[in-house]
Amino acid sequence: MDTMDTKQENALEKSLRLAADEPANRPDFFKTLLNSTVYVLGTTGTDEGQANLEAGSSITIAHWQKPDGSAVIPFFSSLQTLQRSIDSEESYIEIPARSLFEITQGAPLFLNPKSPYGKEFFPDEVRHILSDGIGHESTQRTVEKDTRVLLGQPSQYPSKMVSSLTHLLARHRNVKRAFLALMHNASSDEKPHLVIGIEADGDVELAMREAGNVAGDTVPDGEVVDLYRVHHGESGLSDYFLHETAPFYERKPTGWLRSLFGFGKA
Repeated sequence: MDTMDTKQENALEKSLRLAADEPANRPDFFKTLLNSTVYVLGTTGTDEGQANLEAGSSITIAHWQKPDGSAVIPFFSSLQTLQRSIDSEESYIEIPARSLFEITQGAPLFLNPKSPYGKEFFPDEVRHILSDGIGHESTQRTVEKDTRVLLGQPSQYPSKMVSSLTHLLARHRNVKRAFLALMHNASSDEKPHLVIGIEADGDVELAMREAGNVAGDTVPDGEVVDLYRVHHGESGLSDYFLHETAPFYERKPTGWLRSLFGFGKA
C-alpha cells in the first residue's frame, strides 16, 4: 500500500496488512475480522437499499473464478475497496464477517482479492475460525507411558519462527519463558521434529493455541512442531528445557516497582 492508502485504511485493513507482514499479528487479525462488517457482491431479493435479513432469508452471493479455474467467493474490507475491485456497477451486501462465514461454510472465500493485501480462506480454516477464533487446527497428544527420546538443538535454527513467537508471547503477560528443542522419538517418528516449551502462570490455553498457529505459519516447509507446557520439578522435557537450554523468550520485569518505590529511605 502507498502512504495515502495506509492512512485511509480501516481497522480490518490495518490488521490484515500487519498480519501479512508479521505472523505474530495473525491471531489478532482473526479476532478483528470476526468483529468486522464486510462487503460481498450479491443480492438479497429485496428492494435496493438497507434491509434487515430475517432468519431463513434467501440471498445470492457472487462467485469469481481464480486463475486455476476454481470458484471463490470474494468479499471486501470496505465499500471503497469493493468499488476499486470491480469494473462495472454491481449490487452488494453489507454483512458481519461472522455471518458471512456461517452461511457460506464449505465454500472457499477470498478477502480483498485485487488489493495489495488479501487473504484466502479455505473451508476447514473457516470452520476453525468460527469455533475458536483461530485458523489452524491443533491436535492434543498425551504420552501414555514413559518413552525414551533424543533431545538436542536444531542445526538449522528456525529464526523466523522464533522471531514471530517472541513477538506473540510478549503480548501474553502470564508467559514467563519459552524454549526450543529438537526431539526424536525413534519408536514413532521417522525424523526429529521441533518442540516449543512454554513456561507460564495460570491458564495458558490461549497462548498455546495462538503460539501453535504462529508456529504452524512460520515453521520451515515440511517440518512438524509440537508445543509443550513446562513445569518445574518435572523430569523429561521440562527438566531439559529448564536446565539444559537457554530460553529464546523471557518476560522482562516491567520496572514499575523500581520506578515507584526504588528511591527513598531504607
